[in-house]
Amino acid sequence: MFKHWKHGLVGVVAATTFTLPLVSTAADLSDNKVKIGVLSDMSGVYKSLEGPGAVIAAKMAVEDFGGSVLDKPIEVISADHQNKPDIAASTAREWIDSKEVDMITGLDNSSVGLAVQGLAKEKKTITMNTGAGSTALTEEQCSPYGIHYVYDTHALPVGTATAMVNNGGKKWFFITADYAFGHSLRDNTGAIVESMGGKVVGNVNAPLSTNDFSSYLLQAQSSGADVIGLANAGQDTVNAIKQANQFRIVQSGQKLAGMLVFITDVHSMGLDIAQGLQFTTAFVWNQNDEAKAWSERFNERQGAMPSMVQAGVYSAVSNYLKAIKAAGTDDTEAVRAKLGEMTLDDMFVKGGKIAPNGSMIHDMYLVEVKKPADSQSEWDLLKVISKIPADKAYISMADTKCSLVN
Repeated sequence: MFKHWKHGLVGVVAATTFTLPLVSTAADLSDNKVKIGVLSDMSGVYKSLEGPGAVIAAKMAVEDFGGSVLDKPIEVISADHQNKPDIAASTAREWIDSKEVDMITGLDNSSVGLAVQGLAKEKKTITMNTGAGSTALTEEQCSPYGIHYVYDTHALPVGTATAMVNNGGKKWFFITADYAFGHSLRDNTGAIVESMGGKVVGNVNAPLSTNDFSSYLLQAQSSGADVIGLANAGQDTVNAIKQANQFRIVQSGQKLAGMLVFITDVHSMGLDIAQGLQFTTAFVWNQNDEAKAWSERFNERQGAMPSMVQAGVYSAVSNYLKAIKAAGTDDTEAVRAKLGEMTLDDMFVKGGKIAPNGSMIHDMYLVEVKKPADSQSEWDLLKVISKIPADKAYISMADTKCSLVN
C-alpha cells in the first residue's frame, strides 16, 4: 500500500480527494451520529490503568469537542473484554454489525487488541488501540484501519533498557507475562540489551493475574543477573515489585526493571517501595501546564490522576473527531486518510504523526520514581530523567515489517 511514507501520504490524499464525492457529501454521517466504543478491562488486572477511567476520558473528549460533530450527536458506549480475545471479538462484532459503532478504542491487552484489530480490518472499522503493547499490531498484523496510539513494546525498552545497561546492568533475567504482550516486550527488550553488549541469562513465564511471584523471583535471584526485567503490567507488576521488596532483592544488589509501569502502579505501591524505579512512559500528568490542567479535571471525576493510556484515550477520541470534522464525513477511508495527514498536538502529544503502518509516532519519557522526601503531594511521584525522541523510540518505516509499507 505504501512504498515510502511521504509518497504514501501523497497517494492517500490524492485518493481521498478523488473518491470522497463518490461516497459522501459535506457533513455526511452514517446513521446520523458518531458512536465510539471503549472496550477495556473493567474488572481485572488492568482495571486501574485503563478500565472505567478510559470511559471517563472518552466522555471528556466528547464534551470538550462540544458533544456533536458535523451537527450530529456523538455517543460513547463501553464493555468489559475480561482479558479474553473471544469475548472482545464477539463484543466488537456486535458493536459494528448491530450497534453502529464507528471506532473502537481501549483494548488494553495485546491478545485482545490483535483479535479486535483483525476483525475490524474485515469490517473496515477504525481501531485506535491505546492500551495494548505488542508491536505485532503495526508489524506482522498491521491493518489499514488499525492505529497503535500510546506506546509499544519497542518504545518502552529503548529508554529503560538503554539506561540500565549503560549503568552497568549487563546481565538480565526476565519474568514474563505469558501471552502476546509479555513475549513481545521480553523479546524487544532482550534485543536492545544484546545490541548493547549485554546478555539475557534466563526467563520464566508467569500466568496473567497470578498472585504469587515467589518462585519466579527466587529463580531470578539465583540466576546471577544484574537486572530482573518485569515484562508484565498492571497488578502483576505491582505484585511482583512488592514481593521482590519482601525478598529484599534490590537491597541485595540486583536491580528491578519495570518494563511497563503506570503512575497508578506507583501510587498503589507507595514511594517507600517504588522509589528509584526507572521506567518509560508516554505521559506525565504534571509535565506541563496543559497536561496538569486536564489531569486535575480527570482526577475530579476518577479520584486518581490519569495513566498514560487514559490520557491517550482522550487524545485519540479528540483527534478522531477532528478528522471527521476535517473530512466532512465519518467514512472510514476518508477519516483514516485525514488522520494520516494530521499533526497531533494536545495535552497528551506534541508533534505526533500516525505512520502508514498505524503507529502513532511521538516522544517518550524516561522517568524515575521520587524519594518520599522529594514528593510535594499525593500524586507528585515521578521526575523526568530524559526525553526519548520519536524517531528513536519507534520502529522506522524503513525497518517496519508491515506489508502496507514495504
